Amino acid sequence: MEIFGSPVFVLFAVLFVGLMFGNLSIKGISLGSSGVLFAALVAGHFGLHVPDGIADVGTAIFVYCVGLGVGNRFFDSLKSRGKYLILLAVLVVGVAWFTALALGSALGMDSGVVAGLFAGACTSTPALAAAMESQGVQVTGVNIGYAVAYPFGVIGVVLFVQLLPRLLRQSLDSQGMGGKQAAEDKHTIVSRVVRVTNPEIIGRPIDTFCGEKHLRCRVTRVMRGNALAPLQGDDIFTENSEVLLVGEREDLEREVPCFGHVPAPVHRPRIFTDERAELIVLSRAICNKTLRELDTLGQYGIVISRVTRLGVTFIPTADTEILRNDVLRVVGFPAAIESFKKECGHRSGALNAADMLSLVGGLMMGVLLGKLQFSFGSGGSFSLGIAGGPLVVALILGHFGRLGPILGYIPRPTRVLLMEFGLVLFLAGAGVKGGASLIETLRANGFSMFLVGFAVTLAPMVVSYVVARRVLRMSLAETLGGICGSMTSTPALGAITAKTDRQEPVIAYSTAYPAALILMTVLAKLLCDLM
Repeated sequence: MEIFGSPVFVLFAVLFVGLMFGNLSIKGISLGSSGVLFAALVAGHFGLHVPDGIADVGTAIFVYCVGLGVGNRFFDSLKSRGKYLILLAVLVVGVAWFTALALGSALGMDSGVVAGLFAGACTSTPALAAAMESQGVQVTGVNIGYAVAYPFGVIGVVLFVQLLPRLLRQSLDSQGMGGKQAAEDKHTIVSRVVRVTNPEIIGRPIDTFCGEKHLRCRVTRVMRGNALAPLQGDDIFTENSEVLLVGEREDLEREVPCFGHVPAPVHRPRIFTDERAELIVLSRAICNKTLRELDTLGQYGIVISRVTRLGVTFIPTADTEILRNDVLRVVGFPAAIESFKKECGHRSGALNAADMLSLVGGLMMGVLLGKLQFSFGSGGSFSLGIAGGPLVVALILGHFGRLGPILGYIPRPTRVLLMEFGLVLFLAGAGVKGGASLIETLRANGFSMFLVGFAVTLAPMVVSYVVARRVLRMSLAETLGGICGSMTSTPALGAITAKTDRQEPVIAYSTAYPAALILMTVLAKLLCDLM
């Protein structure tokens, strides 16, 4: 058909068929977006083409969004117990890499095929992209190796984390690090109704007292009748009155005695939803001013209870400076909220809008960094490439928040959509190229490809489990979460979280994932150079 001569049509047809295939679920297991790779391999086998360069565009967008998502945790994970999880990630990736190198060399496989098997078994698309950029490597072999090993990587890790607790007859819920969970809970933002009994504050203006004491919690409401009404500028503390205190759990527990105590709940006080709102700051009139300078309660009749900045929500103090694009949780009567909404320049459409300047600027910096050649004393050189450059820039931006005019933040819904779109673009472009010689590559390597893919998936999980439990003394939940992150397997993490409400697996995954992602990207290229 003539329409199949259009690369643009073929691209979207491959995406559609691949995503339909990926959505098929067998006992709760599906390929997801990676189904596009298999559709693309078939399309390439029949001589179809997609637009040139689409794989590079997809790679840059995908790894950049991944980096922004984990950047705010990566450098912090080097502290405290995070170093053990990073060590676990190094162990998992190292064993997988050595297994691929040893078996590939022993079986006489092409370096591109081995690199693809390594990336596929570890379900790492950035590693696949990095291997494809290596000089002298056959792109076809890389793609097919990835396609062969990827099912082992997806299904193998999911089965491992689901079956292991059953075989060991251990429950994930009974294997927690209570202290670590408690430490996480201390930073959870909560609210409590507090009864005022401290005689030292009776008769004092509420807003003035909180500012003078430099409290880290915020008083946002006062009990009037059976309802918690917004705080007003002339409200004072009266004996046995009740106020709503908002803050991180640790701060709240420490500062409640300054007011009185938390009474036993008798009834649930009413809170009207039209007395609170989330507003984005766009007006220069209130930017770069502290809450003390703004005096929002006295000037506008509202209290700012929380600030969300670059995706992180925190409780502001009187000395907190308000910046452009901050999202403010405000409490006040509807008329006061409407007045303040105009003052801060709020636009509803801007709440979840992505800054296009930051997106394209960050990608430009990442591609530039990826093109730079780093020379070594022996005369060799190394570059981060399309996969590594945007990833490193995104990690730095995600950690520091911004570099000049470029923000290190994209709203989560937009970031997830861009990440998925970039991934399927890359898989379509890479798969079509590899599909041209699909049959020839399978004939050349045969059953050995499946053997290596299975071994590279299983060996690192078994070795790392033993080391994590016996040497690093990790709990079962933390170990399995760390293995999921080290194998960059989000489906496996989903299988764990479906079995337990504990947060240890998620925390461990988030810490190990970025370290494993970077290490896989570097080692994939090294694997090609050594073989």
